[in-house]
Amino acid sequence: MSVHYLKAVDRARKAFLTGRSKSLEYRITQLKNLLRFVRERQNEITEGLKKDLGRSEGGTPLYETLGLESEINLAVKYLKEWAAPRPVSKSMMTISDQVYIQPEPLGVVLVIGAWNYPWAVTIGPLIGAIAAGNAAVIKPSEVSSHTSKVMEDFLPLYLDKELYPVVTGGVTETQELLKQRFDHIFYTGNGTVAKIIMEAAAKHLTPTTLELGGKSPCYIDNNCDLAIACRRIAWGKYSNCGQTCIAPDYILCDPSMQDRVIEEIKKNIKDFYTEDPQKCLDYGRIINQRHFKRLMALLEGSTVAVGGENDESECYIGPTVLRDIKPDAKVMQEEIFGPLLPILTVSSADEAIKFINQREKPLALYIFTSDNKLIKRMIAETSSGGVVANDCLMHFSVSSLPFGGVGNSGMGHYHGKYGFDNLSHLRGCLIKQLKMEGVNKMRYPPHTADKLARYSRMDSDWPSIFLSFISWRKIVLKVIPTISFLFVFIVIVVVWTLLFFNIENDF
Repeated sequence: MSVHYLKAVDRARKAFLTGRSKSLEYRITQLKNLLRFVRERQNEITEGLKKDLGRSEGGTPLYETLGLESEINLAVKYLKEWAAPRPVSKSMMTISDQVYIQPEPLGVVLVIGAWNYPWAVTIGPLIGAIAAGNAAVIKPSEVSSHTSKVMEDFLPLYLDKELYPVVTGGVTETQELLKQRFDHIFYTGNGTVAKIIMEAAAKHLTPTTLELGGKSPCYIDNNCDLAIACRRIAWGKYSNCGQTCIAPDYILCDPSMQDRVIEEIKKNIKDFYTEDPQKCLDYGRIINQRHFKRLMALLEGSTVAVGGENDESECYIGPTVLRDIKPDAKVMQEEIFGPLLPILTVSSADEAIKFINQREKPLALYIFTSDNKLIKRMIAETSSGGVVANDCLMHFSVSSLPFGGVGNSGMGHYHGKYGFDNLSHLRGCLIKQLKMEGVNKMRYPPHTADKLARYSRMDSDWPSIFLSFISWRKIVLKVIPTISFLFVFIVIVVVWTLLFFNIENDF
């Protein structure tokens, strides 16, 4: 298997060195082929997700493919603009030079996908890699094995097999893959594996993008429409059976609101998934028995207010709400990544902010309130990968926003132009001419106080620098005729205007 990986990486690097991926036309062709793959292989994609996660037929486009189509179309539309040289501001020292940023490909990128949204979080980074002109080795998660098989079998039929190989395997194979040198590693998953990836990347000084997770808080203020808030929270929490890196991990609310929150969420669970979610096609399953047992263990010591039903044979855990949860509860010690929703009570927004700041920085922060000042305050006084006020998850679908974590929730970002820039080297370029050597005298030895003073004024005092290079005589000779012309012109206009009004008055 290690030989197979070595050959795949080696072929990708050789293909990159041919230079064909640098052509914008070639990149656009590959992106369009990728779009064709997503559209033509909907049946295979849907079937794989149903087997892996119990995903419904309607859930596949909603949570996976529609977003990918939008991202591809955006990249195709704006690629020439993104890849073009980007002019930057100049100083007096570079006023006559070309100064710009030139995006260029990094080389061979390793994309390691996750199992919870295996298409969105594997193909999403690939779009950025292709758009930026890189080669990319694609490693889907072995946990979502049916989807991994679809990707391995069909993606090479649409993309350049040498530039964009798909490699599969488990932990051992991934460890072998990480021994190879890459120019960037893009990983979506958990913090434990992320540390292993960073350690492997450090041996080659390879930069990494880590899309992780964490315990994303959801604060409900007294001043909000609770019915709408709980409907949106229930959707955000229980979509994909809670296996979403940006799902609301827990609720913070005033003690007086807890019972109403529970009742509203209970009502929405019934509306979304019927009286029996186990039989509802739109309610998925836990990915495997290992994660099922992990989630059941997190329930220990907690009071179940809603749900709690489970069936190990189906990896089924019903939508669950936990009440009166304490900060030291088992369910609060790690990211839940499942359909368990703990409620913790706080007496004020101040206490909620303090609670959030005492913990690792989350991937998302959710605030439900009608008070815009409170929204701005919570944004100013906390830190998270992203913030959404009065909704859940939806920032992931906004291509004009960077998506990524901070601190323990990850590093780097993608989506739209941010994905292109993240997987490009933004090369600073300064193009000078072998002229105007007089300007450079002040930086050449011997160094004097006068030269230093003149040099330090270069960026801050343009008029003084201008006068230091041009004699007063030349300025006077150029400025006086201009001023004289303007004066004569103004006099003529004034006289003509007065005469015109006098004539009008005579009539």
